[in-house]
Amino acid sequence: MIASPAYAQDIGGAVAGLGSFVPLILIFAIMYFLLIRPQQKKMKEHKAMVAALRRGDQVVTQGGVIGKVSKVKDDGEVEVEIAEGVRVRVVRATITQVLSKTDPAA
Repeated sequence: MIASPAYAQDIGGAVAGLGSFVPLILIFAIMYFLLIRPQQKKMKEHKAMVAALRRGDQVVTQGGVIGKVSKVKDDGEVEVEIAEGVRVRVVRATITQVLSKTDPAA
């Protein structure tokens, strides 16, 4: 009994098919460690920074407005004083940076 050439090629094709997934898996691993993981870490740090906002902190908003937090509200907003007597309500998530933190009250 002689094996047909098609049958012999089918066995090698299964092994080669598995080997074609290796570069795809490597690309996904590289993308995870270079893009996805650092972005998740940055988001986690930003969330912690926004959660730690207190009255008296000097902050920068996404629009580039610098002001001092005058009131922290529970519903995801803070009141920021941008000039003497001028207060605006800002969504907490739009605060990009805390320039100076105040010390907690004793």
